[in-house]
Amino acid sequence: MLLRNDAAMTDETDGRGSARRRGRDAGPGALRPVRPAVEPSVVAERSEEARAPEPRVRGFRRWRRQRPFAGGVLVALGGVEMFFSGQLDIGHLHVQLGIEGLQATIIPIALLLLGILAVLMPAHHVFYGILALVVAIYSLIGVNLGGFIVGMLLAGTGAVLVVAWMGPRTSAADSPEADSVAEEGVS
Repeated sequence: MLLRNDAAMTDETDGRGSARRRGRDAGPGALRPVRPAVEPSVVAERSEEARAPEPRVRGFRRWRRQRPFAGGVLVALGGVEMFFSGQLDIGHLHVQLGIEGLQATIIPIALLLLGILAVLMPAHHVFYGILALVVAIYSLIGVNLGGFIVGMLLAGTGAVLVVAWMGPRTSAADSPEADSVAEEGVS
C-alpha cells in the first residue's frame, strides 16, 4: 500500500498498522491467556519428546520411503488372497484339475514374489510392476476370477503403484544442480 509521497507503509507511519496495536496498553477489560505462560524452551522439549520416534522406527521409516513399499505390499496381499481363495474346500471335497490346479498355486506365489522383489530391489520396480499387472489380469482366468475379484484388484492397484513410484526424494542440498551452482558461486 502506498501513502502520500509514494512512501511504503511502515510501522512508524502515522500510528497505523502493527505499531498502533503494539501501543495499546492492557486495560482492565483486556483478555488474559487461559493457560499460564510457559517458557518456550520447555514447550520445545515437550514437543521434541512427543515427536521423536525411537531410532528403530525412524530407520524403518527411512528405509520404507526409499522403495515402492505400499505397492509391493498390496501386490503381495493380492497374491496371498488369491492363494487362499484357490484353496477353498467344500466340505471334505477339494477339487483341482490339471493345469487349473497348477495355476491356482503358481499365480499367487508369483504375485507374492513380485511384491517382495519390488520392495527389496527398487531399482527394477518398473519391470516387477508391469509383470505383476500382467499376472494380476491373467488371474481373472487362472484363479477363481482373480481371487473373487478382490485379489486381482489388490494386486493390480499395487502393481500400478509400483510402476508409478518416482524414487526417493532428494533434498535441494543433495541434488547435482545444487553442487554445480555452489561451485559456480565459489569461483
